Amino acid sequence: MTVGPFLADTHIILWSISDDRRLSEHHRAILASEAVVFASAASVWEIAIKRSIGKLTAPHDLPALLPRMQFQPLAVTLQHAHAVGGLPHHHGDPFDRLLIAQAQMENLTIVTSDPHFARYAVTLA
Repeated sequence: MTVGPFLADTHIILWSISDDRRLSEHHRAILASEAVVFASAASVWEIAIKRSIGKLTAPHDLPALLPRMQFQPLAVTLQHAHAVGGLPHHHGDPFDRLLIAQAQMENLTIVTSDPHFARYAVTLA
């Protein structure tokens, strides 16, 4: 198994919060390990937007909850945002594209179940 560091995709964060059955044993093992797993500010932003328009239910206190769940914060930098423009257009989701750019720039392995990520030059778990 890859030892990380890791970047959790938004759905992995949500599934871990709710202990969703869709969270694979492999992903559960990564999250339960001593490995560093980051949660991007982009994921918190995506969750906040979708919660505010009624597209999903999520806790209101994510900035406090995620560190208690052992997620390390990853800020979005100007360089991360700029790097999105250089990615091929395999996938239109702007949040996913930002996570891919962050993973590439920070040399992180993305923890995801999303098959779209495999089309990019990024390591997946």
